[in-house]
Amino acid sequence: MGEAIGIYLPWLLSAITIYMTILAGNKARHAWLIGLGNQALWLVFIITTETWGLLPMNLALWTVYARNHLKWSRA
Repeated sequence: MGEAIGIYLPWLLSAITIYMTILAGNKARHAWLIGLGNQALWLVFIITTETWGLLPMNLALWTVYARNHLKWSRA
């Protein structure tokens, strides 16, 4: 199972990241929620493949996406 995650999950992560970025560019408020869900999948990938160098990026994006969601929800 871990090998399949390492092979196939990056493709899904890439697709979601591209989609979320397009949504954010179109000022869709739910873009950041999709981004947060994507970060959960990134965390699964990081843990499964033991690519610990990606963990700081993951933690930073959790924070940025949550912040952006809260700011956009208030606007």
